[in-house]
Amino acid sequence: MENKNSFKIVNGQVITPKKIISAEILVENGKIAEISERKIDAPQAQIIDAKGKYVSPGFIDIHTHGAGGADFMDCTVDAYLKIAETHAKFGTTALMPTTLTVSMEDLFKSFEVYEEADKKNRKGASFVGIHLEGPYFAPEQAGAQDPLYIRKPDPKEYQAIVAKCKYLKRWSAAPELEGALEFGRYIRGKGIYPSIGHTNAVAEEIYPAFEAGFNMMTHLYSAMLGVTRRNAFRYAGAVEAAFLIDDMNVEIIADGIHLPPDLLKLICKFKKHENIVLVTDSMRGAGMPEGEYVLGDLHKGIKVFVEDGVAKMPDRTAFAGSVATTDRLVRTMVQQAEIPLLDAVNMITFNPARLTGLSSKGILHKNMDADIVIFDENIHISHTFVNGNLVFEN
Repeated sequence: MENKNSFKIVNGQVITPKKIISAEILVENGKIAEISERKIDAPQAQIIDAKGKYVSPGFIDIHTHGAGGADFMDCTVDAYLKIAETHAKFGTTALMPTTLTVSMEDLFKSFEVYEEADKKNRKGASFVGIHLEGPYFAPEQAGAQDPLYIRKPDPKEYQAIVAKCKYLKRWSAAPELEGALEFGRYIRGKGIYPSIGHTNAVAEEIYPAFEAGFNMMTHLYSAMLGVTRRNAFRYAGAVEAAFLIDDMNVEIIADGIHLPPDLLKLICKFKKHENIVLVTDSMRGAGMPEGEYVLGDLHKGIKVFVEDGVAKMPDRTAFAGSVATTDRLVRTMVQQAEIPLLDAVNMITFNPARLTGLSSKGILHKNMDADIVIFDENIHISHTFVNGNLVFEN
């Protein structure tokens, strides 16, 4: 995406990582050219009046499966573009398409579609790398993942996957599996971030994983153990390990349902705010009315129901992904977890950018990408800019 026009945002409360300031922002050629608490002299620039609203870095979602009635595993360019455009309406300016446990054929097809869609994406959130969720998971913690494809890490397989896709950015796996630590070290060496997810590990199995490069927990509390018993003895689980390891980063699905307010408050009490990343983990029902949907490939996926603001398995005994959008995450953290707006915004902007190597995003600063959202005190989005392009206005 390129935008050779210049514009200036005025009358806004600009959110920086440390404080909120009254400032103007000048954007030129898709980059932030200047940000100042004084009036910027740029007579050629179009004026965007923020009308006293908040001006924030664009929201970054590093774990999403879909939105707008589409899923990335539909493996079509139209699906990718629909998801990107839908999320942009809610403040997302960058996202990582996330896979499910599928056949190698479908996985490789998704890589090809990603590259094609990335070239055509002009109206939605930008794609900033692929997040593989699986297939190296604990069968007991499959959740809504297809158990048919869950398996242990195979060096020939994961090396082939890495060689096939230059866009891999993150990979969630269960670290207690045979060969998982070697897998983690290998992908970390290739610049891919390993994350702990869908795991049956206890804390003593998490510690060596952290040393091997697994420095993030995928959707904390979901598909992992808390305190558990083995042979009558009590063990700390993955959840407790996340709290005990100071530098362990955690994803949280802050929709107020996957994690109710008390758990959100608990996480914020025991984890440094800079180690928390908000994610939607959204499926195709995000941004859509409640009803019946399919999780994963439209033709091969699992039928689920969206009701009460969340996706549920058909028997309604478990969740099947969220229908959250990034504005809802920020709103939930402020209104239910009762943390300052500045911290909540950092968790969906600065933190995910820093922790996944997105060096030109996540902060409003000179020469950074002009990924910007404007919203009111209730986190209702009025403008979304991606690389300086206005992709949504309300």
